[in-house]
Amino acid sequence: MRSKQKQFLVLGIGRFGSSLAKNLYKLGHEVLAVDRDENLVDAIAPYVTQAVQADATDEAALEALGVRNYDAAIVATGNVRDSILISVLCKEAGVPCVITKAVDELHAKVLRKVGVDRVVYPERDMGLRVAKSLVSPNFLEMIELNSEYALLELVCPNAWLNRTLVDINIRRNWGVSVIGIRRGEEFLVSPGADMKLLAGDVLLILGKQSDVDKINEK
Repeated sequence: MRSKQKQFLVLGIGRFGSSLAKNLYKLGHEVLAVDRDENLVDAIAPYVTQAVQADATDEAALEALGVRNYDAAIVATGNVRDSILISVLCKEAGVPCVITKAVDELHAKVLRKVGVDRVVYPERDMGLRVAKSLVSPNFLEMIELNSEYALLELVCPNAWLNRTLVDINIRRNWGVSVIGIRRGEEFLVSPGADMKLLAGDVLLILGKQSDVDKINEK
């Protein structure tokens, strides 16, 4: 079933904001992209619902854009001061969900203090994914759910092939849970303890990041 169409406001359309805006639009949602730079606005205009040249640090400009009518605002500017100010203005304007790009932990701490709903680290997360893929041939993807837990997607390690989940005893030995297995075109949800792992299986693993990292080193 197709997900309900939502309205997103992307403020700052550099590399991250541009990619995000385009992908949200491809997924069938309405996207308004905003930036001070006329060239960036012109470049992204064909790939979103609407692109507008405006200064998002100007409260009147945000009001004119009708920001409170959007389901979420993504503050994607790389300027720390501007991102904090824009986030505050969006919250004060009544945007239901404000998601802001952070450049480091101190920036993120300030953003959380001013009430941002979610902080993202696109550069850090990309660097982490690339690093893990270089040191582990089985690693495919990792999603940090919060500061403690993560989802890991990896190709089944050779040491686990042709063994059942109960034989491996992943929960006791590794402290994580296998919540799904992608096998060819199938996705097996909540596999039973007697499920035998086969070559080519991709495991979806949930657990603490420290335990997930141990699995990744397998």
